[in-house]
Amino acid sequence: MKNYIGETKDGKKHGQGKYQNANGKYVGEWKDNLPDGQGTYNWVCLKDKYNYTDGDKYVGEWQDGKQNGQGTYTWASGAKYVGEFKDNSFNGQGTYTYADGDKYVGEFRDGDVNGQGTLTHTDGTKYVGEFKDDEKGILKHELYATTHNLHTLLH
Repeated sequence: MKNYIGETKDGKKHGQGKYQNANGKYVGEWKDNLPDGQGTYNWVCLKDKYNYTDGDKYVGEWQDGKQNGQGTYTWASGAKYVGEFKDNSFNGQGTYTYADGDKYVGEFRDGDVNGQGTLTHTDGTKYVGEFKDDEKGILKHELYATTHNLHTLLH
């Protein structure tokens, strides 16, 4: 249980606790050694070989060590997703706001824009309609950086 401060049960992280390693820090609820319930994970990005800077952050629901349920994922760039997660991916209704202010509100499936939605650009132009497998390239590149595998990060 190196790097863990908190409650345990049968020698496992269980209850409220905090875990920190070189990849970041998780604070929240645990069950059988995995994040489960409400919690916050802050990723750490290496700035140079001596200094770290704040990275991405997830605040929300966890189940069996994965982002599941309602949550907010904020990138170091300032982009943000607020909505439903399933198995570490955006699934269901959500809002993705780009660092430049553009915003997509609608349906997501397996991490892609998929279903009914509205894309609003900062200049006021809008696209309202059906999106399929992000074929319009709505999510750009930074969205795909969210699928951090927490099983490896938290061990």
